[in-house]
Amino acid sequence: MAEDKNKSVKKDRGQWFREMRSELKKVVWPTPEKVAKNTGTVLLYSVIFGAFVWAFDGVAALFIRTILNVFG
Repeated sequence: MAEDKNKSVKKDRGQWFREMRSELKKVVWPTPEKVAKNTGTVLLYSVIFGAFVWAFDGVAALFIRTILNVFG
């Protein structure tokens, strides 16, 4: 009984790897130029988002400091 289960598991793994290999052949891989362009876009938007967070943090800290000076 246990041997039948092991054979079934091995067969399932083999089928899974064959199917995975088949699916990977269908993938359209991006060109190096496309990867560079996408990487640049992500870096640019990360810097822009970071600048907005930095500015918001500065304004929020100033606001809190002002409130504490008025009421504290």
